[in-house]
Amino acid sequence: MELWLDIKKKLPGFTLQVKFAAGADITGLLGASGAGKSMTLRCIAGLEKPDEGSIILNGQVLFDSSKGIDLPARKRKVGFLFQNYALFPNMTVEENITFALDGKKTAQNRETTRQMLKMIKLEGFEKRYPHQLSGGQQQRVALARALTAEPRVLLLDEPFSALDEHLRSQMVKQLLEVLADYRGITLFVTHNIEEIYRMAGKLVVIADGRIEACGVKEDVFQNPATVSAARLTGCKNFTEAKVLGPQEVQALDWGVKLKVKPVGENGVSHIGIRAHYLSRAGEDSRENVFNCWPSFVNDTPFRNTVYLTLERQPSGSGDYHLQWEMPRERWLELKDQPLPWKICLESDKIMTLKP
Repeated sequence: MELWLDIKKKLPGFTLQVKFAAGADITGLLGASGAGKSMTLRCIAGLEKPDEGSIILNGQVLFDSSKGIDLPARKRKVGFLFQNYALFPNMTVEENITFALDGKKTAQNRETTRQMLKMIKLEGFEKRYPHQLSGGQQQRVALARALTAEPRVLLLDEPFSALDEHLRSQMVKQLLEVLADYRGITLFVTHNIEEIYRMAGKLVVIADGRIEACGVKEDVFQNPATVSAARLTGCKNFTEAKVLGPQEVQALDWGVKLKVKPVGENGVSHIGIRAHYLSRAGEDSRENVFNCWPSFVNDTPFRNTVYLTLERQPSGSGDYHLQWEMPRERWLELKDQPLPWKICLESDKIMTLKP
């Protein structure tokens, strides 16, 4: 099973230009709203036509601008789960699912529908209408309908965006359980970092219509190549950097020198460090240890974000260099410690980045 696409489509404000392959692992498309993620799915499904390029599924050409091939959506065997689920409001749950089987109430279709309802754990809901279901239940019906037609590709466009945080977590788990038995290709679109990390094995990061990073999710999160890729995967601390040596840079916005991983021949323009990687310096800390002062603290019930200035006291709450995220318990231990605190930015946690 492999989906290959290399397409280009002009959109208002930017041009979508993406090239990647998707296989057995769930492929996640991560990016801000308007980056081109949903349009990529719509081109795969045949709902939108690229200006140029090709889309190939298991050796079959779905689209090729140079050969004049553009297979209709109904012939692509693609299942699409939209953000709003797109259930038919005048149809019951079983009728919505059976619609994917040609809508006929045959004994075989009834049995298939029964099996799908069992799979999504909605037995007994056959005669209900969409408005009588919760958001999570509607999502499961839409997923069952998409899978009933046995698609070769399943496209999930922000399927959890309408759900509250608690239900969203439950649905991620249930969706993974359902997809464990699916033998096709799955593409999952979101701008939620935690969702995509739980769902996807491969990650494609898109910004302004272009791919910023692509690969195994662990690699993309640990070693993003660009500032945009690092930001989209959750990094909050950046500075322009001047290379001073093979493993030393001047952090221009932070006013300090830092030891970093080997820079390489191509150099760097920025460095970054994730907010949860900051740590208090221990007695054995030898490098990248700095005095710091808090300028502002953002409280949540379980975590705190502390805004820090390095090597000087802040002039106000908006004067800071770094964000430091920590569990609330750690903050309660730290907050009454005498100032300045000693903080450590471990060199192997510092990302060297291109623009």
